[in-house]
Amino acid sequence: MKTVYNILCILFGVGMIIFGANKFFNFMPTPKLTPEQLEMFNAFGKIGWLMPLIAITEIVGGLLVLLPKTRAVGALVMLPIIIGILAHHFHHDPAGIVPGLVFAVILIWILWENRKKYAQLMN
Repeated sequence: MKTVYNILCILFGVGMIIFGANKFFNFMPTPKLTPEQLEMFNAFGKIGWLMPLIAITEIVGGLLVLLPKTRAVGALVMLPIIIGILAHHFHHDPAGIVPGLVFAVILIWILWENRKKYAQLMN
């Protein structure tokens, strides 16, 4: 089971690095956006620092999840990103929520495996 966990952590980390890098280099095709989504992403574009911040957070969080020593911190960094992904798809694109759910399940497993490390934060 530990091997499956480590493989999923690697896939999660690499996936987040790829999606973060895509925000800078646009190497993956963009799915067709609804007018509501287009308006929202145009608004994000007007806030010039927002999308680069999200991209950097995805890249750094992905790198942290790749390394077992920093995995617990990386999972905490990725938590608001995954919540945002799920909220976006739930509200704007329910049909596209499955990949976000897969990433969320992996993240929950990472958080669960590192729960003893987080206990010190709660005291």
